[in-house]
Amino acid sequence: QVQLVESGGGLVQPGGSLRLSCVASGIIFSIYDMGWYRQAPGKQGELVADINNGGSTRYSDPVWGRFTSSRVNAKNTGYLQMNDLNPEDTAVYYCNAEVHVSSGNIPENYWGQGTQVTVSS
Repeated sequence: QVQLVESGGGLVQPGGSLRLSCVASGIIFSIYDMGWYRQAPGKQGELVADINNGGSTRYSDPVWGRFTSSRVNAKNTGYLQMNDLNPEDTAVYYCNAEVHVSSGNIPENYWGQGTQVTVSS
């Protein structure tokens, strides 16, 4: 099985920065796409960033220019660098990975356990 472990969340003041990590382990042939979602109480979940195996990235409008997604394929690890944080960024952040466990198999999506990001003065 595949497990995704997240870390890096915490409490930060407005204007501060955090760096989230997502490490995948288990039987992994390849990871095509790694994405970052966030959800706050009473709000709809939002895809904020993703990155494919070629390094191409996409960002949602609220985080564009402030967040940067990256990955190290050899370590099955993704990162989300978050700068200039504001209270609207407060949410639980979840990483997602589209994983092939072997060549030719149908890929499956796996989720991290979530990490809380709180932006407050």
